[in-house]
Amino acid sequence: MPAPLPPAFPSRVLWSDLVDLLETYLEVENIKEVDRAFFFSGYAHEDQKRKTGEPYINHPLGVAYILGQMQMDTATISAALLHDVIEDTDTTKEELSNEFGKLVAQLVDGVSKLKSISFKTREQANAESFQKLIMAMTSNPRVIIIKLADRLHNMRTIGAMKLASQKRIARETLEVYIPIANRLGMNEVRIELEELCFKTLHPLRYKTLDFHLNTLAEQRANTFDKIEFRIKEELDKKNIQAQIIKRNKHYYGIYYKMLEKKKTNTNSKIKSFSQVNNTCPLRIIVNNQDDCYRVFGIVQNLYKPKGNEYFKDHIAIPKTNGYQSIHTTLQGSDQILIEIQIRTDQMDQRAEKGITTYIRSSDQIDTAMNEWVQQLLDMHRNTEDSLEFYHHVKEGLYPEEVYVFTPQGEIKILAKGATTIDFAYAIHSKVGNHCYKAKVNNEYVALNTRLESGQTVQIFTESYIYPQTNWLDFVKTHKARTEIRNFIKNYQYKDALDLGKEMLDKELSVYDLSTEQLNEQQKTCLLKTFHAKSLESLLADIGLGNKMAWLVACQFDSTATASSHDVVHKQQTFPIKGTEGALVKFASCCHPIPEDHITGIINQGKGLTIHRMKCKNLHHNHNKLLPVAWQSKIERQFSLDIQIEVYDQKGVLAIVATILAEMNSNIEDFTKKDTHGNITVMIFTISVSDRKHLADIIRKLKRLDSVIHIGRR
Repeated sequence: MPAPLPPAFPSRVLWSDLVDLLETYLEVENIKEVDRAFFFSGYAHEDQKRKTGEPYINHPLGVAYILGQMQMDTATISAALLHDVIEDTDTTKEELSNEFGKLVAQLVDGVSKLKSISFKTREQANAESFQKLIMAMTSNPRVIIIKLADRLHNMRTIGAMKLASQKRIARETLEVYIPIANRLGMNEVRIELEELCFKTLHPLRYKTLDFHLNTLAEQRANTFDKIEFRIKEELDKKNIQAQIIKRNKHYYGIYYKMLEKKKTNTNSKIKSFSQVNNTCPLRIIVNNQDDCYRVFGIVQNLYKPKGNEYFKDHIAIPKTNGYQSIHTTLQGSDQILIEIQIRTDQMDQRAEKGITTYIRSSDQIDTAMNEWVQQLLDMHRNTEDSLEFYHHVKEGLYPEEVYVFTPQGEIKILAKGATTIDFAYAIHSKVGNHCYKAKVNNEYVALNTRLESGQTVQIFTESYIYPQTNWLDFVKTHKARTEIRNFIKNYQYKDALDLGKEMLDKELSVYDLSTEQLNEQQKTCLLKTFHAKSLESLLADIGLGNKMAWLVACQFDSTATASSHDVVHKQQTFPIKGTEGALVKFASCCHPIPEDHITGIINQGKGLTIHRMKCKNLHHNHNKLLPVAWQSKIERQFSLDIQIEVYDQKGVLAIVATILAEMNSNIEDFTKKDTHGNITVMIFTISVSDRKHLADIIRKLKRLDSVIHIGRR
């Protein structure tokens, strides 16, 4: 049978209902403390009413009752009863601390929205309050549990609000609070919130699903009973104690799957409801982990497995929220699929209750949750404002993950859609910051390749490689996004400072000066002339291309000034080492390599770009050119394109790839263009050390009988 909304919650919670519930697990002294909180809250909210017209205290009572059902501790229940007094009354945090202790006051303050600051928009106000809530959660996870209970009770009683407000709150709940409940493993809360949101946003669709699902359940009841009986009978034969539960299909989950079916199937006449609901969902709960795998073997023998993709072992590899269970889908009679979850009772409690199973009387969280908390703290440190933080957290609450392996067999859990760069940052920020190529299952792939579960990933790094801005277009995890932004923000300035200093020192050498030799008077004169706050900022501006080094150096020409029209200053040749940092780039249009004749273009705000002298893109930039030259003994490789015209014979691509590998050249990209007849043009982006290395590669490839013509592109 489908399960719409749980009926266990009283339509209106009375104080006596809460006391009866608390007496099942709390001591009398603790209940007295909760009693004090109830009367304090009742007095504070005495003149306030809810939209329904009932006393406001009914809402805190309802929230406390939800937390009582989770068997939360005294401080949490007390804070639930008081959770709106700071936000909606004149009560202060200090008063609560004096009356109920520091812990309760902190919990209430963590849940309270900001009200002392004026915000320009509702979105900004919500973002600021959300950031405050999340930061409070990192100190004490019970804050977010209270907030989820608060949102659950508000959704249960949302009918009294205006329709526009109902839909706004439901959408916010779907986008933010349901993913948080999922991340905390609070499955029961998540499912009920989803049902309530679905019913609020799509009441007619909800009613239609309700009718069809109940009809379908009645039609298939006998078939499902037979499947359950057969499995139970077989388990009894093997002396395995097990509880078999018919799982409830919830409406929002079905609706979501139907939407996914429509997105992936071009046939508009498909009976998506039948496809999604042609299942018998069962949960088998056993005594220990060994029995989980024994039961898995038994049901696989009873029914034919649907396929390898229909098996997931979340016991060996738990989800990021700590969820553990074996999932398998089997083929039953009448085309019915049997969806089975196998887990222990402890795993079941964790799956349904999540974080509340171990946080009831402690502030401690498990390893998986601690990792998430650390990510949130890192995210907070590296975001500019609350709106950015709000959107980052929303984007990071992914319900699905991929499980990939390092070459040593260590498991890394990443968000679905994560790339090899995300994997590199998951290993270490230094690995991510300097990664330049990757292997997936022992084959080279592009850095933006999306990963799939079960793959083994290997990352290669070089010290001269730095994160690129375009990486932000495809990375998926917040760790990668935060690290890339942080690197670009901090190291670009450092690179600009180093590059600017080197460029100015080169120009000052004409006057037998350097930046270290400048006295205070000379520095002051420079800063005044170029409107700079400090010598550092002036050097950074030079490195970024905002100021010309030779023009700054002209200030020390005794025969002219930078403002005159007859300044004669021969720009000094700037040495290119290949390790200058992110602000010295090598143009992708002409791919300069050592021993090429080169020049530099200074781009305002972007630094220095190196081109070949013959590059067609130079003729628009005469005023920005900077004389540059390769330094001797450059120990790195550079990318360039070669074009090979070949007879289209079997295995020619493999032969070319083998020769390139033998010549210590990496293939970074490859495209193939078919031309006339049996002649094919292949374009490779390869890495070389210098022109001699390139010449050796071309010479060896020319010896192949299948090669008609080869050259640098």
